[in-house]
Amino acid sequence: MNTIFSFISDFWSELVTLTLEMAPYLLLGFLFAGVLYAWFPSHKIVRYLGNNNSASALNAALLGVPLPLCSCGVIPTGISFYKNGASKGSAVSFLISTPQTGVDSIMVTWSLLGLPMAIIRPIIAFITGVFGGVLTNRLEKKENGDIKPKQNSKPEEKKKIGPLAMLSYAFGEFLEDIVKWLVIGLLIAALIAVIIPDDFFLRYLSNDYLSMVIILAASIPLYVCATGSVPIAAVLLMKGLSPGAAIVFLMAGPATNAATISVIGNSMGRKTLYRYLFSIITGALIFGVIVNEALPREWFTLTMPGMHSNEHSHDILPYWLQVLSGILLSMAIVNSLFRKYLLPKIKSSKVSTKSSIMNDINTKIQVEGMTCNHCKMNVENGIKSVAGVSSTNADINTGTVIIEGENVDIQKVKQVVDGLGYRFVE
Repeated sequence: MNTIFSFISDFWSELVTLTLEMAPYLLLGFLFAGVLYAWFPSHKIVRYLGNNNSASALNAALLGVPLPLCSCGVIPTGISFYKNGASKGSAVSFLISTPQTGVDSIMVTWSLLGLPMAIIRPIIAFITGVFGGVLTNRLEKKENGDIKPKQNSKPEEKKKIGPLAMLSYAFGEFLEDIVKWLVIGLLIAALIAVIIPDDFFLRYLSNDYLSMVIILAASIPLYVCATGSVPIAAVLLMKGLSPGAAIVFLMAGPATNAATISVIGNSMGRKTLYRYLFSIITGALIFGVIVNEALPREWFTLTMPGMHSNEHSHDILPYWLQVLSGILLSMAIVNSLFRKYLLPKIKSSKVSTKSSIMNDINTKIQVEGMTCNHCKMNVENGIKSVAGVSSTNADINTGTVIIEGENVDIQKVKQVVDGLGYRFVE
């Protein structure tokens, strides 16, 4: 009994410590996410991604690195870009560079892994994104010729976004998209800190390059968001994992998972999928070796704020600010979990009652593959473009979409849904 109590106590202590160290930077990152949402809407990006050349890949990486989109959000966005005229290379560049980092994960990386890692991480995401995009564009041009994609003739109109809407997106919609993986990442990190001995990697996996390969093999099919991967990497570094292997995890973990592989293969073709995976795997291993061999290891171990001393002598921010931020972050997380998992069930029961009364103009369909609010927005906007549709309401938890309109061609709805990279269930 004492052993169990001690384990729970240690686990809770590690969880609280990690949360407090992440909270100030995570809150600031969410604020930046709202600013980007307000001042840099996604519909403007397409015009810079249409050419089948290196410039489009460069533009896509420049746009993708700071955007706070997790893997589940970036996939439908990237596929939407491609469907609306972006070249395959620019779409691949965006899909590689965006989920690896973002303003929120950069701030969290600084808080837990130190400034050198916070600087190097977006640089690596940018370079690998450009590499994957250029490679894809050149191979596509070699196979199919220099065919310029069609541009979207009806660009989305920019909506005026005020401060309240910006904050609502940052601490509402965006937080809802990553809250599950953020919580899971924190729990896994705390669990690793408790169960893995401090010298684990030094004793059992001392070969830096073998550890890279093992970390890479484990990361490709699994998913962890860019922000949620940081506390895990921090704890693994403390346990003796090499900085190069940590880089491999921070790259491959957020950028690849089984769902990503499936969607890219189905929407853009197997050849594009292979180039996507090749770029990530090659980039992860190359940069892992560079970090281990060319950069001082002390940059990544001695500069980790608050992770080396019980007195937190290396903390950048005062402890009271960490506690206040931790409370605010916890409240935001609880609110997001409620809005994402409980509130839709309440609304679903009300919608079901309404639709049974108005079933003459309401149609309910089932769509697979919606995992976040970006998915919800893409599906709703896509279906609204079908003639006769007046409004749509998608539920990402149940996979249902309620369509309101008259004389709606369901086959056209199916074509739109499938074309966005989701699956219309008949």
